[in-house]
Amino acid sequence: MRVTGVIISFFICCALPSIFCDDYIVEVKQGQLAGLLEKDITGDYDFYSFRGIPYAKPPVGKLRFKAPQEADSWSGVRDASQHGNVCPQFNPISNQYNYGSEDCLFLNVYTPTLNTTESLPVLVYIHGGAYLFGDGNDNLYRPDFLVSKDVVVVTLNYRLETLGFLSLGTEEVPGNAALKDQVLALKWVQENIAKFGGNPKEVTILGGTAGGSSVAYHIISPMAKGLFKRAISMSGAPSCDWASTYHPEERGFQLAKMLRGDEKEITDKTELLEYLQGVPPEQLINVQPRVLASEKVRNVLFKMEYFTPIIEIDFGKNENFITKDPFKSLTKEDVNDVEVMFSYNGQEALLLVDLYNASLISQYYTYDEMFVPDKLAHNILPSQNLEIAEEIVKYYFGDKKVSNENIAEFINYASFASINYDVQRFFRKISKFVKSYFFKFSYFTSRNVYGSAGSKYGLGQTSHFDEVFYLFHSKDLNLPVDKNSKEYELIQTITTAITNFAKYGNPSPSESSIGITWSEYNTDTKYYVDFTNDALVVGQDADGKDIDFWESIFTRVGIKF
Repeated sequence: MRVTGVIISFFICCALPSIFCDDYIVEVKQGQLAGLLEKDITGDYDFYSFRGIPYAKPPVGKLRFKAPQEADSWSGVRDASQHGNVCPQFNPISNQYNYGSEDCLFLNVYTPTLNTTESLPVLVYIHGGAYLFGDGNDNLYRPDFLVSKDVVVVTLNYRLETLGFLSLGTEEVPGNAALKDQVLALKWVQENIAKFGGNPKEVTILGGTAGGSSVAYHIISPMAKGLFKRAISMSGAPSCDWASTYHPEERGFQLAKMLRGDEKEITDKTELLEYLQGVPPEQLINVQPRVLASEKVRNVLFKMEYFTPIIEIDFGKNENFITKDPFKSLTKEDVNDVEVMFSYNGQEALLLVDLYNASLISQYYTYDEMFVPDKLAHNILPSQNLEIAEEIVKYYFGDKKVSNENIAEFINYASFASINYDVQRFFRKISKFVKSYFFKFSYFTSRNVYGSAGSKYGLGQTSHFDEVFYLFHSKDLNLPVDKNSKEYELIQTITTAITNFAKYGNPSPSESSIGITWSEYNTDTKYYVDFTNDALVVGQDADGKDIDFWESIFTRVGIKF
């Protein structure tokens, strides 16, 4: 391992924890940081960790809802042994609040070396959570498996829900503050990562679920241009119903109406901003300001969220994250010059299988229009909505009834309607302009924390979010790591492919690397690789029949696929 000559100082630091060790001190733009030397979960190697590094000023008071500002400097040596605050959030899966703190814009750096001449590739991981919940801390994202492949890993927090995505359609609050948080974190990486042995010219951004759609947005954002060389987007795309907001400006006024109750209605945007900046942050979590009555029924995780990314109004000051609908105007000039990998999992909707079984399937059965993606439902007549719903039900259920007895068919429908076709739809366009690779993730072992919920329904497959547990050691879950197990073999295969791409722009630079020749994806060949338990399966036109069906639906209603 790269860490050498530190054993004596390590024992001194352990014996005298109040004394910072020179071996673990790094000086970044804002000041000095004192980190830790840690042992990986297998006990085979060491790596350095620096946690809770502020990359932006606390977005509080008059900075709430606005684009982030660069962090202030500090004097002395800052203790970087502990994570920073998490952002205020509600997790609808666990049904838990975490009020955290608005002062939450921190990142973490993990590196196998502090030798600044090493210049290792860098992976910046953007966490998921439907833009509602999550953080970059090592309770889920301890990067033991990745750091062992000689890369530097960065994880980060960004603002969530209302605090991260409120848009008033003004220069002050155009929206997408959370995505601009991510941009500022990437700028911090460019300025400072060399001090941790990383190469700022070899940065790969990586994300799953909402992190995957964030990565996809960065690929086409002028604000992110030049901040990374490669991008890996897993299980997310800008066009997913849960990754974009319908009529965002109206939601701000509706939010104030809900919070103020019988008080006089606010109609002025300046007054609205002042009011919302003074509301306690916990009142802005898990609030559901609806602008359509139908949203009360359609408010289903994976189907719609209230505060997510938007297409901003362009005020001509180059301070916008994105101002163009990528499906209306995407050209080569709109795509950053990067290399791309994208993926989705075997049966994404298994994440919600218990919820579907408990109540949602009957809700879909009662209201056929639920089967129609929001991006279509908002642009067609009610009568056409029901016609499209009938076609979708017929395609996925045939002559079977929509019911709990046919949950396998429902999970398959929900996986495509929520994620799969959106991922292919977006990256099909992107692949016309940049080098691209596509994979499906189909591992199923004891590490499939969410997919295993499907086993009691006879649906043991890979769920949304399951890939995380093969890329990271999640401390909170304490999943066993046996180097002689099949699980560990699979971990090594996927992390090798991911880090190969970060190093070489090719997940399989030689056939001996992961045992296959991996061809690029394009709209003609549609090559992909399926990560299965038994082998890496090379194929073409993944799920082609389903993708063709969804394309026919879009074409029928006059929306470009």
